[in-house]
Amino acid sequence: MILRRIRKIGIGVAAAASLLCISSAAHADRLADIKARGTLVCATLANNEPLGFPDPQSRQIVGFDVDMCAAVAREIGVSMEHRSVTVEARIPALLQGHADLLVAALGFTRERAQQIDYTASHYQNPIKLIVRADAGFNLVTDLADKRISANRSSTPEQAVRRMLPRASMLTFPDTPGAFLALAQEKVDALAISMPSGIRFVSESAGRFRFVEGALAWEPTAMGVRKGEPTLLAAVNEALVKLEKAGEIDALWTKWFGPKTKFNIPREKKLTPIAGFQ
Repeated sequence: MILRRIRKIGIGVAAAASLLCISSAAHADRLADIKARGTLVCATLANNEPLGFPDPQSRQIVGFDVDMCAAVAREIGVSMEHRSVTVEARIPALLQGHADLLVAALGFTRERAQQIDYTASHYQNPIKLIVRADAGFNLVTDLADKRISANRSSTPEQAVRRMLPRASMLTFPDTPGAFLALAQEKVDALAISMPSGIRFVSESAGRFRFVEGALAWEPTAMGVRKGEPTLLAAVNEALVKLEKAGEIDALWTKWFGPKTKFNIPREKKLTPIAGFQ
């Protein structure tokens, strides 16, 4: 009787191990699944111009991140299926399998790198502080003990907590909410990536401005779930091809270039993420 039970336990353990191996193999071969269905499910922000925002005519989400998703999908040999996410929900959406690739203002942090795998960084931008023009703040250090808003769980929030530890943080699920807190004088400054912040400054008729200096420089990349080496390698290979062909520069010029209200040069090119770890 005891021997029979031991045998049953052994068979059960072997079966469980076999299922685990099959599950791991399937998880690691997500690229094969993507090619089989013919689509790359790519998640971007939907309320962050010019990265991902609604086009007023088509009502479709457009922007630099959306175009980068489409370009990567094309290089892989499939079409793009777009998903919209918030800053707060973007990593959970990836971890839960709702997206294959995350391209959503995904700044690199060591904490996030414990949850997901990053591709190479395809651009870097300064994290800045926006203040009311008449507030009397001129430098980042002037806000050392003031009230600052930011997107919840964003790299600007983390930069404030790291660089201005005495500041009081008020966080929001999206950029418009964080900016409204500044406009309503609930906070003294808004921490934000410079490209996202420019439109608030340029469209404010002089009511808001950046202070001098930056909280940090933010390497931004794409994200995939851990345990997907073939997908990660395929996306990195696509990015290298897009860089060499000048397509990333072309898309950057389209959304951030001199003919846009942002007018931000792409100073830093494709950089392996290992350089920031």
